[in-house]
Parts: sequence; structure tokens; C-alpha cells
Amino acid sequence: MKAYKVAVIGCGRIAGHNCRAVVSTEGLELAAVCDLEIEKANLYRDEFDVPAFSNYHTMLTEITDIDIVAIITPSGMHFEHSLDVLKKYNKHIIVEKPTFMKPSQLNEAYSVANSLGLKIFPIFQNRHNRAVQRVKKALMQDELGDIRVIGVRVRWCRPQRYYDMAAWRGTLSHDGGALTNQGIHHVDLLRYLGGEVSQVNATMRTLGANIEVEDTVVSSFTYENEAVGSLEVTTAARPDDFEASISIVGSKGLAQIGGIAVNELQIFTPDLDACAQYSEDFSDCVYGDGHKLLYKDIYNCMISDTPYPVSQQDCLQSIRLLHAFYRSDEKNDWQQVDEDGESIRLGRENNEISNLYRTIK
Repeated sequence: MKAYKVAVIGCGRIAGHNCRAVVSTEGLELAAVCDLEIEKANLYRDEFDVPAFSNYHTMLTEITDIDIVAIITPSGMHFEHSLDVLKKYNKHIIVEKPTFMKPSQLNEAYSVANSLGLKIFPIFQNRHNRAVQRVKKALMQDELGDIRVIGVRVRWCRPQRYYDMAAWRGTLSHDGGALTNQGIHHVDLLRYLGGEVSQVNATMRTLGANIEVEDTVVSSFTYENEAVGSLEVTTAARPDDFEASISIVGSKGLAQIGGIAVNELQIFTPDLDACAQYSEDFSDCVYGDGHKLLYKDIYNCMISDTPYPVSQQDCLQSIRLLHAFYRSDEKNDWQQVDEDGESIRLGRENNEISNLYRTIK
């Protein structure tokens, strides 16, 4: 059985979780890690006994049999780093959330990958949470009936010291605010569970930190199927993270997934006993086991024609929806979730910050 070799670019906190998912997946092998700050890469070098690099060009030149590269750099660098790896090194790529900062970037990256016969694997691991999967099954089997109302609440804590840890954090060019960084998984779940959103009306504020991005957003929205929804995402909660939940009111029943990261099935009227069975304890790791399951999906996609569960169009629609929220705040009005709309703020260029994270060949 062929083992596909995976290299990681960017060795922050979430990189360790990706590395552990790789080494736990039969058929995948962690080949190398890379970070501009070699000390960070060395931590994973020591944990996983793999080579560490501070220059990904050097890594990909010296280790030529790498098959897949995980892009886990600052969000605003995903596009540049992805095109580099695709065009110069002909490697498949894994891209952490939010994938790309703009729909146009996503389209271009996929266009390049498709032309080269390469694959892009977006990471939206919360889809694999047991509670989310049980509610998805219920919706597909009509246990909850027609969706009438969906509500999202994310109440997390990101104080000023969090943003002061790195130059890219809290910037519109490379981070995005609470909705892009922390809330993107819930934006994705709005679509994954509820279908396509048609229009949104959002208000954004910065209430708890000295940053240029929003740390709070509230929104109303409507679905194409006439259901309605509300969203509240904030990182201005104090003193700690409180909840990340999504609730669904259907014509036949109610479901609510809560916990710290949509990991607990708290209400499920079709089967009350399912709440305990499909809840997970994320107290040791807020990311849960979703990454491990996604890496199994990646392996299955590599060895066969099995479709990856997050397609190009699927990911594109989540990024379009994300931008619709920002456009609504910018225009102070309802905005359609359409294929051409992009925020004038989110993902704008900032070469001063980009230069801090660029790698020269």
C-alpha cells in the first residue's frame, strides 16, 4: 500500500493537530515540517521525528517525494503559498480554514489545481462532529421536517494579548475578525445543515480589543427555501470561551448542538436518548477528532475516485456567504449571496504584513 507523504507549512498551534491527524491515518506519512521561525518547527520535529525547515522552497527541493502539502500559515497568506506549491512543485494541497480570503482567490487556486491535475482539500472539521452528523442524518431522513428557523451563537474570548501575539492577527488583510477566524466553521455549518442562504443583513462592531477587524457580528438571514435565521458571533465575551452552538427548529422537531465547539447534542426531540450518545467531550482539545476523520477522507480521495466531502463549489459558497455578511455591514443593508460580490475590506492587500510571512527561494 502506497503511503502518501505529507509536509506541513506553518507550525502554529493548529499545525500540531494536523500533524497528529496525519500520523494517526493509515496510508499517510508525515514527511517534514516548516516554519519561518525554526524554533516552532523544531518543536514538531522533536515530537514527530521528522526534518524541520525554515524555508519551504528548501524543504520541497530537498524532499522531492512529498505528495501533499498542508498550508497552515496566516489566512491572508494561504493564496500566495498555495499557488507557489501548486505551480512550482506540483503538489496537492490541504488548506486550513477559512481556505482563502476571497471567492476570486479560491476560484483561481482551483483553476490552477484543476489544470495541473492536482487536488485541494479544505479543512472544515466540525462537519465530522458526532452531533453535527446526527443532525445532518435527521435532516436527510426528514426526522425534523422542514427547517423553519436556524440560530447560531458563538461566544468566545479573545483579549488584546491574543491579537498582540502576531502581526497578522486582527487585520483585515490576513486574519479577518470574529466571523472569518472563529465563526467560519459556523458559517459553513449554516449551509451544510440548512442549505443555501439567499440574503443577509449584518451589523459588525469592535467592542473588546484595539483591532481593525470586528470582534462582534449579529445578523439576520433568509434561506432559499424561505427558512429564516439569526447569527451572533463574538470574541468579546469575558473571561473565557462560553459556547458555540447551532439550533434548528423544524416542522416536526427541534435540535440544538452546543458545547464549546458544536460538540454536544443538547436537544434532539426525535430521540432524546441520542443526546448522550452523540455528544463528545472537547475539554482536552477544542478541535475534537474532526481533523483525523478529514485526513482519512483525504487518503480515500487520493487512492480512489471517492469525492472529498468539501467540494470546490461547496467551499466557494461558504466563502461567498462569508463575504455577504461583510458587504451587508459595509452597505448597511440586506445583501444577496451572489457569485460576484466581494467585501471591499476582507482580504485586501497589505504587502507590509505579507513581507513578514513570505519565503524567498
